[in-house]
Formats: sequence, C-alpha cells, structure tokens
Amino acid sequence: MIIKEELHKLLADTESFHVERTTSKTDTDKFCQAICAFSNDLPNSRKNGYLILGAQDNGELSGMKVDDTLLLKMTNIRTDGNILPQPVMNVAKFSFDKGDVLVVEVQPSDIPPVRYRGRVWVRVGPRKSFASPAEEKILTERRLSNIHTLDAMPCTKTTLEDLDIALIKKEYLPQAIDEDILREDTRPIEEQLASLGFYDLNYHCPTFGAIILFGKNPERYLPGAYVQYVRFQGLDRAGDIINEFKFAGCLCKTLVKMDNFIETAIAVKRPIPVSVLREETVSKYPYWATRELLMNAVMHRDYESNAPVQFYEYDDRIEILNAGNLYGKVAPDNFPNVSDYRNPFIADAMKVLGYVNRFSRGISRVQRELKENGNGEAEFDFSLITAFKVIEHISTKYFEAGFGSEEVEVTHKADSTIQNSGNTTQRLGSTTQSTTQNEDLTTQKIILEALRNNPTITREELVEMLPFGENGVKYHLQTMRKNGIIKHEGTKRGGKWIILKESL
Repeated sequence: MIIKEELHKLLADTESFHVERTTSKTDTDKFCQAICAFSNDLPNSRKNGYLILGAQDNGELSGMKVDDTLLLKMTNIRTDGNILPQPVMNVAKFSFDKGDVLVVEVQPSDIPPVRYRGRVWVRVGPRKSFASPAEEKILTERRLSNIHTLDAMPCTKTTLEDLDIALIKKEYLPQAIDEDILREDTRPIEEQLASLGFYDLNYHCPTFGAIILFGKNPERYLPGAYVQYVRFQGLDRAGDIINEFKFAGCLCKTLVKMDNFIETAIAVKRPIPVSVLREETVSKYPYWATRELLMNAVMHRDYESNAPVQFYEYDDRIEILNAGNLYGKVAPDNFPNVSDYRNPFIADAMKVLGYVNRFSRGISRVQRELKENGNGEAEFDFSLITAFKVIEHISTKYFEAGFGSEEVEVTHKADSTIQNSGNTTQRLGSTTQSTTQNEDLTTQKIILEALRNNPTITREELVEMLPFGENGVKYHLQTMRKNGIIKHEGTKRGGKWIILKESL
C-alpha cells in the first residue's frame, strides 16, 4: 500500500491515467468506474491506480472526515459482485491537518477486460470512458496471455457447434452486458464470447468454461462435470438407495434444476408452534444455506477430475463432496475469510446468473442460518487432500413439534439424544427413522397417484416422469408390492398396475 510520502507526491502532481481525485463521499458509480478503469490498465503500464477521496482537482484537501462507514463502503466495492472479475485493491485512511484522505489502491488485473455492471471502463490520459471495440480486443488478448486456470483454457476439440448459442444469447448475454452496449454490439459471437473469457481467438474454439456453462454435452470433454444426488436410508452408504438423480448438462440449465430440487425436495418445511398465537416455519435443511453450499461445490470444484460433485443425503445429515481441496491463498487457518478462485470465469458467470450473491460472505451467512434453524454449524473437512467435504446436520427444531396426524409420533428418549461435539456425527435414533418413514410415504403417495392416472405405465416411464431416479422408483415399487398396496398383472411392457389399497 502507498505510504504518506508517496501520497504527497500524487497530490502535488496532475491527474493522469493512474490517478483520480474526488471530493465526493457518495458517488459510488464514479468510484466503481474508476476502480474498473484502473483494473483494466489499458496502457499496460503495470502501475497501480489510485482513487483519492478528499482531494480537489488541484491537489488541495477538501477537509473531508473519513469514518468507519465510508471505509466499509469502499471496501465492500471489491466483493459486492458489480465489478467482475473482482478487482485487487486496498483501502487506507490518511490524516492531515487540513482533513482526511481515503486512498483506494487498485492493481492491474491479470484477467481483463474487467466490467462494471456489464460495461468495460478504461482510462485515456486523465479521464475515463467506455472501451472501444479495438480497446476491448487489446484487453482480451492480454487476458489470453496471462490466465492459466482451466476454465479460461481453450477446449481445442470443440467448435461453436458444441455451444448452445441460443441459450447464451437469450439467458446469459442480457444479464452480463449492459443493454445499450449489447444492442449496439455488431461483432461476431466469437468476439463477444472472447470478451467475456469464453472463446479463444488464437485457437478459434470455446474455452473449457464455455463448455461447462453452455455446452451441449459437457461430459463428452469433462466426464465429471455433473452433480450426483443420492438419498440413502440409514446413516451410511450401506443403506438402501431411496432416491437418486443425476444433474447433468450445462450449468446454465442445471443450476436452475438444482435450485428447484433443493427448494422442493430437500428444504422440507413445517410450522412449529412458538406460542398460542404464533408459529415459526422450520426446514429440515434450510433452503438458502443448502443451496449456497452446493453452489460453492459446483463453483470451486476441480473440473479436471472425473469424479462428480457428490450430494448425498442420509437420515441425519447431508454430505457434499467435490474434487479439489482449498485453492490458492485459501488455507484451513484463514477459511472462510480469504477467497481465491480455481474457476474465476465460472464464478463470475454464476454471479451474473444470480447463484452467487456476494463474494467471501456466503459461509458466514450459511452458519448463521443453520444455527437459527436448529441444524448447528456446518462442518468442513480439509483433510482429504484432493477433495473438499462439508457436512450439514439435520435440524433438531424440525422434530420438536408440529407433527400432523398422518405422521409418526416422535418421542425423544435417552438413546436418541443428539451428540454434536467436535466432528461427531449427529445420530437422531427414532427421530430420523420416523423421518425416513414419512419421506417414503410421501414418495409412495406420488407414485400411487401416477399409477391411478395411468395403470399401464411402465417403470421406465415412471423414471422419466418422477424425480426419484431408477433405483428410487424400483425401491418404492418393490416396497409397495411387498406391503400389499399394489400388484402388477401381465407382461412387463403390456401389463397393468392394480391398486389394492386406495390409501397408505
């Protein structure tokens, strides 16, 4: 960070391509535009840029007082997701006799072009402006020579035909690029994608990041690029598989499916009486926290691995395992306060699509939401060397009250108490057994209704129709036949289902 003697020199000099002064404390747009322009470093000087608050154009101090609120506001610019890729910057306060000065020191980005709300800003001499197409091309070529992460590397066996261009134009570009700029942009799609880091103009092919985000068949080039959900009965993988599902395809589509799945199938809610007149809604696993943990696994995973993201649900917990341990500057002793990105372009795209809200702050909110919901804090396992695992325990509040008449009554006995110290796994005894029974009943009611509507439906058609996976459908059909609820007459293809009991 700049020292006071160097600041004196900057104040005495005229404004240039790497210095901007202002007396404003509130013009956030102006601050962000300047930071974006300094990050892009169009002259390729490799000099840091300086935004100086509290100084007039002639270098005289304005008498500004810098408080903690202003310091926090300027610091938050780095992580609020409006400037992408994230700027590398430092913020410091300097006090003089005539007033305070707040200095934002910005390092040139290694992965330009950097955008503020979809626009590329650059400095031309002492002023800033939008980048022209030629200037943006210069920045794009500079990024190609600097970046070495997998998602920015060319996927040389692919062409534009491997991308869902209609999806990119309809779903992504309008969110990533300012509307006015997009309307006026007449460049070929290759150059548009290259400016976002998704096409390599040197090799004339999409990047791995583009294939992961928008590819028609990402698994063809990255076999592990999917999420595997399995619901096991019991407390380990030795139990029967109740449900399973594979979230495959490009992230731009599967993120929506995963989001909906967590909300409808994982974050099961029930009202809990708080007083005679008030109820509190509690989830078995809170929606936002579970979603954030899974999205982080997708965003930070090592896509060179052939292993999928494992999203496994047991009677007492959810485990999420992804290939690739802590990356770059992140270590067990500074997690989650320090962030680094194995896949920076995928991370940026997930922010654009709305699946990352604020960088570096998600885990703190996850832990708070889990504690408030009665799940206890998530446990992070850093010991796996080549993988990263997080454990989310089931909510204890979920079982305290609010059971309907159709559900099994739960009693908390001594042998079903919860052990929750250190890394000990929660064991809920009879409580979680009741949960599994209730889940089975709900699933079987859905299957029963499907058989009632179409008695000739095949098992394969049920798998296509229902979100339970092949093993899940097979498990429940066998259970329902064993319990005398249904039976099947005739051949496998030409027979029909007979319902023996109308209710479960």
